[in-house]
Amino acid sequence: MGPDGSDRPGITIEDTADDHRHPAVEYYLNGYLGTVYVIHNMGRKGEVRGNREIGKVVTFRAALYQGNRRIKYGRWKTVQNVAKYPVKRDTRTTPAEARAKSRTCSSTKAAATICFAERKTFVYACDTAADEYQARAEYFVGGDPTTRYEIHQLAGVGTCGKAEHGELSISMYRASAFDHGRRKATRLYKYN
Repeated sequence: MGPDGSDRPGITIEDTADDHRHPAVEYYLNGYLGTVYVIHNMGRKGEVRGNREIGKVVTFRAALYQGNRRIKYGRWKTVQNVAKYPVKRDTRTTPAEARAKSRTCSSTKAAATICFAERKTFVYACDTAADEYQARAEYFVGGDPTTRYEIHQLAGVGTCGKAEHGELSISMYRASAFDHGRRKATRLYKYN
């Protein structure tokens, strides 16, 4: 936890080991457990990547991944934060409303949808199917190939999880549907 260079509170992760694993931060905003956000740091040893503004209350843990497999993780911690621009939870947003607020949407056959606005970038991962799968958005911000962001939408049919990235733009993205940890359907990455 700490400032991100722009005086906005955020989450920073750092890769301190020169191996084939990468660190990640998993977190929930404002006490809402319906959507989990993940930052994967794919940088090299010592590089700090994956910063983003957070809400007033964040529950987070550090994790270690090898590829897409989580192999280690710490305890969940909850901290209070006095962010100037808190990210509000978007529990009542529907896929139709997300499409209306966004310029670009991409969907899988298993009915996971990702929508995003190009300016003042925000991203929605929407669950549009009444099944056991969860919608995920996977994307890169600002042309940085070393950090991948994810939103896992766990809240049920017809709902969306939201993440905001200020003035940065989405450079590459895809929508996926997951059955717990296993990907069931996905689109190829598209370039914005």
